[in-house]
Amino acid sequence: MEPTRHVKLFKNGRNQAVRIPREFELPGEDAVMHKEGNRLIIEPAAPRSLLTLLATLPALDEDFAPIEDLPPDDVAL
Repeated sequence: MEPTRHVKLFKNGRNQAVRIPREFELPGEDAVMHKEGNRLIIEPAAPRSLLTLLATLPALDEDFAPIEDLPPDDVAL
């Protein structure tokens, strides 16, 4: 059986909050929360990849100067 612990709810501004006891501490700095019936489920958020982050950024609408594509230098062996 999973451990249980009685905790207090409190207000933090206009939000309701609960302190998570050390034995239930989640890794990282982000979590995902959802409800299943009367249960409130809090899970660690999956790490975001760089590609996922880049996809959220707005597209650049700028003209960049062309870059001259020079052949590579000879490599001495």
